[in-house]
Amino acid sequence: MGNRNKRSLALNLKDPRAIDIVMSLLPQVDVVAENYRPGVMEQLGLGYEALKAVKPDIIYASGSGFGPDGPYASRPGQDLIIQAMSGIATITGTRQDGPRAVGVSVVDHHGAALYANGILTALFNRERTGEGCRVDVSLLAAALDLQQESLTCFLNGDGHDEVRQAGRVSGWYFPAPYGIYATADGFIALSLSPLDIIYQILEIPEKERIPAKRAFDEQREISGLLERRLAQDTTAHWLPLFERHHVWHTSVNDYAQVVADPQVRHLKSFETVEGATGTPVTLVNHPVRYNGSAPAIRTPPPQLGAHTIDILSGMGMNRPMIDSLLADGVIGVAKDAEAVAADAAKGGVA
Repeated sequence: MGNRNKRSLALNLKDPRAIDIVMSLLPQVDVVAENYRPGVMEQLGLGYEALKAVKPDIIYASGSGFGPDGPYASRPGQDLIIQAMSGIATITGTRQDGPRAVGVSVVDHHGAALYANGILTALFNRERTGEGCRVDVSLLAAALDLQQESLTCFLNGDGHDEVRQAGRVSGWYFPAPYGIYATADGFIALSLSPLDIIYQILEIPEKERIPAKRAFDEQREISGLLERRLAQDTTAHWLPLFERHHVWHTSVNDYAQVVADPQVRHLKSFETVEGATGTPVTLVNHPVRYNGSAPAIRTPPPQLGAHTIDILSGMGMNRPMIDSLLADGVIGVAKDAEAVAADAAKGGVA
């Protein structure tokens, strides 16, 4: 999905000849990144110590569910499992309905970002010291890092032991009205804004207003009060009122509305390019701008093994050897590349 601007070499690492290919490539490599379960790379002969012996300044990055050692090291780690055991599903759920997972593989994504940052830090250190490094990132640590604010409040608070969301409030450690509320025809998110101003906008009678100083202790009651009033009119009715009073708010978008959003379109967050099979594919663009521009999508995510032949040829391997490795299942190529290889074997142009 995110493999923009990459090449793909497919190897059967259970075959010693594939390991030889890896070792031949190693002098040209800055970073080795792997996410097998702990111990698998060592069994293949591709552990950190083995690669470090060949290239002492290698940056060796390992991603796993629970880290390289410890009581859970051999367990399978996957986003939903980690959300459940790390507390994310609990704090995303409600007191009424119980735990609920986030609607995206949030731990995988954050773990990948930490993984990339760890690699960059190690590369920077190598530029200064000449030393290689092993980088370890686990999904469990990534999930806890995502909850740094919430966990810090929990660990240092006054013993608050209920961390599920109350009423419409989105987060146990936020005061009302912070949350998402239904209108007559949609939903509105209300962020950190003065409760008294929101009471005024919604025309809540004075006798019904719960003082702002109790906005944390009475989250459920306050959010219920706002929920009932907001449901009496449309999103289009409420939005300009919140805008006029500078309340932090937004309507809640579905994916079609996200794609059509003016700011999303201005940022060019989606880009359609010709896919690896010739069919157009729309990708999420690189999120960072450099001197005002995002890096260009030079190539779409490739098919597995799309560049196997090119890479091995670039290493100086001749065609008969490549064909032999392909026939033995040591390497893999994409279908188009396989057709090219077949033509070459028949005397065609490769």
